[in-house]
Amino acid sequence: MPLSLGTRRRLEVQGFTCRNEAEFVRLVPWMRFTPTLCVVFIGTGTALALTPLLWAIVPVAVLGAIFPVHPFDYLYNYGVRRLTNTPPLPHNGAPRRFACGVVAVWLIGTALAFGTGAVWVGYLLGGLLTAVGAVVSITHFCVASTLYRFLLRQPISGQMQS
Repeated sequence: MPLSLGTRRRLEVQGFTCRNEAEFVRLVPWMRFTPTLCVVFIGTGTALALTPLLWAIVPVAVLGAIFPVHPFDYLYNYGVRRLTNTPPLPHNGAPRRFACGVVAVWLIGTALAFGTGAVWVGYLLGGLLTAVGAVVSITHFCVASTLYRFLLRQPISGQMQS
């Protein structure tokens, strides 16, 4: 089954490209793996006001911003994909790495809010971050990647590279 135009566009906005569409179609559901893990950790840290958990996820987000392979992608590439018999996840492009940087800063703000006693601010920031991450996990629409494209005036071609 071919990749829908909407899904293709949302993945392109994040900077993903593919060489083989049939292979890529098999990967699309698994491209939710990393954002979903992030949402689980951030949502749990927020719901329980666990500042140490929020601080623990900050370096993961920073590494995701710096390197083309997110730490959670390694969990998929060297673990889950062996069980699912699917190809490895593609490297993250600049838009998705920018999004990881935004998440890192947002997490720092959330953790500082909880840590300094501004609990309602922590719940607000963490709740919004969890919601935005859930949108990426469910629909592949990434607000921060879209912002990156807008700020750098990078249009999307409408076609994935071969």
